[in-house]
Amino acid sequence: MKHCFLSSISLSPCIYIHNHSILSHTISPHPAMALLLLLLLTVMLPSSSFAQWPPSPGYWPSSRFRSMSFYQGYRNLWGYTHQRVDQDALTIWLDSTSGSGFKSVKPFRSGYFGASIKLQPGYTAGVITAFYLSNNEAHPGFHDEVDIEFLGTTFGKPYTLQTNVYIRGSGDGRIIGREMKFHLWFDPTQRFHHYAILWSPKEIIFLVDDVPIRRYPRKSADTFPLRPMWVYGSIWDASSWATEDGKYKADYRYQPFVARYTNFKAGGCSAYSPAWCRPVSASPFRSGGLSRQQYRAMRWVQSHHMVYNYCMDPKRDHSLTPECWR
Repeated sequence: MKHCFLSSISLSPCIYIHNHSILSHTISPHPAMALLLLLLLTVMLPSSSFAQWPPSPGYWPSSRFRSMSFYQGYRNLWGYTHQRVDQDALTIWLDSTSGSGFKSVKPFRSGYFGASIKLQPGYTAGVITAFYLSNNEAHPGFHDEVDIEFLGTTFGKPYTLQTNVYIRGSGDGRIIGREMKFHLWFDPTQRFHHYAILWSPKEIIFLVDDVPIRRYPRKSADTFPLRPMWVYGSIWDASSWATEDGKYKADYRYQPFVARYTNFKAGGCSAYSPAWCRPVSASPFRSGGLSRQQYRAMRWVQSHHMVYNYCMDPKRDHSLTPECWR
């Protein structure tokens, strides 16, 4: 019910669940009649109500970049004893003594940054598994950040994928987050899936298996990160806020909490590239931007799987997020 309420942009998933409940509870003794009614519902309801996967985006940005091993692009940053590299896969874990994190060997001023990630099933409340861009070490107290974060969960509940953007210190004291959250259309603990951030001077696009799930356009220099950032990954204890606003904490009876990363991809203009370096694109157009087919896939994800949008939160002070109404 919570998912249906928060995803009220599209009521069709809720309608389908309701009708499915009717079928299963009132006409299950008559299979032929149940089948007939199900066929009628299929005609009456939009086809997207029964869809399990988003429409094809028609373009796959990850295919433009070669995979690299962990040590080709990254180094351990902290929690060295809680990190292991086996062949092409990196494993990091959190227990009661430490978590772990890694960082790219060079900063970028634009680019495509992706990794295939597999999460731990079961009780992971309070635990954050992250892949993100930041310049916090270069600008402490005044940094920029672009996040993909998996918010740990309790038994039987889905992971929440949170995307976020901080600009010039707004993540350091006067917190101004720009969160959009999703429940994915698959179980991220069953196998690896590819998560990526496309950052150009014009926009930031978050992608899951090459499907764009969010586009954050540059509407002004005040609301967009423009300074070079490094690429990071980490697993850590964020019990104070990560799971249902801190209601559920990390429980170290279930330790270690493990995350695996592989298929690292990074390409674009580093901070050391010449001025003429051209930002990479997430679309088949040389000018960049999303294609009509990519927009269709993104709209599907947002109408079926988005569970929070900061611009639609009535409790937020939107004078601090002018990009929501400009």
